Amino acid sequence: MNRLHLTFPCAGAALAGTLDMATATGTTGLLIVSGGNEVRAGAWAGQAQLAARLARHGVPVFRFDRRGVGDSEGANGGFRSSSDDLAAALAAFRKAAPQVRRVVAFGNCDAAAALLLHHAGLGIDALVLANPWTIDGEEAPAAMPAAAIRQRYLAKLRNPREVLRLLSGGVNLAKLFRGLRSAAAPAAAPSSLVDALRAGADAFAGPLTILLASGDRTAQLFEAAWPKDDARVQRIASASHSFSDDAAREWLFTRLLDVLD
Repeated sequence: MNRLHLTFPCAGAALAGTLDMATATGTTGLLIVSGGNEVRAGAWAGQAQLAARLARHGVPVFRFDRRGVGDSEGANGGFRSSSDDLAAALAAFRKAAPQVRRVVAFGNCDAAAALLLHHAGLGIDALVLANPWTIDGEEAPAAMPAAAIRQRYLAKLRNPREVLRLLSGGVNLAKLFRGLRSAAAPAAAPSSLVDALRAGADAFAGPLTILLASGDRTAQLFEAAWPKDDARVQRIASASHSFSDDAAREWLFTRLLDVLD
């Protein structure tokens, strides 16, 4: 596996990128877009490890730091202002790996939102979106959404051990009643960002896959705001936002290979 570090231009700034490529390279490549202000290596170097593993399977993988993040120059305008960064990264990817004919883009959290907002005209062939960010502000609400609380309590009621705890007095009743009151709250109105994400999903002509760690709060907020019958959504019972536990890591890798193949 060869790892190439390079720079490329974007709106007057020099951005840093990394290309992982096996000796026998495939014609389908993966563009990894980092979420938040995370550098291209990812949380606990998870994106770097993922890229190396995919490269060993013959998949060229390109990662980059957007403007104002990590090793890249410029001002950090956040995911809403990353259209030029995405276009520049794709151009750099295609230049560095000219054999790539099909590009799959993968993003977690607000990187998933960025891809839905800005994919038009980029020539991306497929999207894999993990735990998409749906909040108009910079931070998720401290409380879980009512739909997620209802789902949690229904799961407990299906568990005989939890029912036995309730009947034997092993449950804090005050906390239980607070949770039930929250679960009964009406659903929040969709945010303007959710409307834009839905429009972006509807406008994308290629395959689109949504991956959710069902115990992650960002994923729960997404589920509360997204159509319940969307067959493109796949879930794993994990609370890891970055798919860092062993089961979630393997699940993510397999899902990506399914799309790349």
